[in-house]
Amino acid sequence: MRRYVLRRFLQLIPVLIGITFLSFALMRLAGSDAVQELYTNAGAAVSQEIIDARRAELGLDKPFLQQYLSWLGGLLHGDMGISYISGRDVFRTFISKLPATLELTGLSVLATIVISIPLGILAAVKRDRITDYLLRFLSFIGNSMPGFFVALLLMQIVAIRLGWLPVISTGTSLKSAAMPVLTLAISMSSKYMRQVRAAVLDELNKEYVDGGRARGVKDSTILIKSVLRAAMLTIITLLALSIGSLLGGTAIIESIFMWDGVGKLAVDAITMRDYPLIQAYVVWMAIIYVLVNLVTDLLYHALDPRIRLGVSRQ
Repeated sequence: MRRYVLRRFLQLIPVLIGITFLSFALMRLAGSDAVQELYTNAGAAVSQEIIDARRAELGLDKPFLQQYLSWLGGLLHGDMGISYISGRDVFRTFISKLPATLELTGLSVLATIVISIPLGILAAVKRDRITDYLLRFLSFIGNSMPGFFVALLLMQIVAIRLGWLPVISTGTSLKSAAMPVLTLAISMSSKYMRQVRAAVLDELNKEYVDGGRARGVKDSTILIKSVLRAAMLTIITLLALSIGSLLGGTAIIESIFMWDGVGKLAVDAITMRDYPLIQAYVVWMAIIYVLVNLVTDLLYHALDPRIRLGVSRQ
C-alpha cells in the first residue's frame, strides 16, 4: 500500500511541472503586454522608456526560460511573486480569497449530495414509473441549462421578483451564499442524479440482488448494504470531480454573484493580465485536481477488493 501511494505521488510531480510550464508559456504567447495593460487600465499615457523600465523591473525583459525557472525557483521557496496591478504579495492575496471558495465548495457539495443521491436512488427504484419519468425530465431540463443561465434565472425569480435573497453577495454569510450554492447545486445535481440512477440500476440488475431476494432478504436491506456499497465507486468519482472543479473556483458563478473567492480573483487577473495571480490560480487548480485524483484512487483501493488484490500483487 505504501509503495502504491508513493508511486502515485511521484507520478504527480512531472504532471504539475508540465502544467505550470505550459500555462506559463501560453500566457507569454497570448499577444498582450502586462505592462501596457497596467498603464492602459490606469488611464495613463507613458513613454516607451517608462514601459521598458517597468518591464525590466518586473523581469519581463528576460528570456522566457529564464523567467520560468526564476518563477519556479521562487515557488519552491514559497514565493509566488508580486501582483503587477496591486503590488501585493500574490500568495497572501490568494490565501485571503481561499476561505470564501472553501465555504462555497463545502455548501455546494453538501447540497448536491442531499439532492442528487436520494433522487437518483428513488428514480432507479421507481424505474419506468411516473416518478422516474418526472425526475429524468427535470434532470434533463436542469442539465440542459448552462450555469450562468441558471444564475440569471434565479436572480430574476428568487431575488428580484420574490425578494427572498440578495442579488449580489455582500459577504460570506449563509444568506449571501444561498444563491450561488443553489445555482451550483442545480447544475451539478441534474447531471449526477442520472449518473447515480444508472449506477444503482446496473447493480439492481445483477445476480446477487436476485439471490438475496430469493433468500428472503428485504429489498431495503439489499439496497442499503449491497447495492449502494457497490455503486459508491461511481458516486465517489462524481463527487471527487465536483470537489475539484469547485475548489478550483467556479469563476463564472463567483463573478456573477460577486462572490469574493479565487474564481473571481482569477477572472479579474485575466482581465488585467496580472500574470503572477493567474499563475497562482493555475498552480492551485493543478494541485487540487491531482490531489483529488490521488484521494479518489485511495478510496477506490479501500472500497474495491479487486483493486486491493491488484495492488498487493505489484
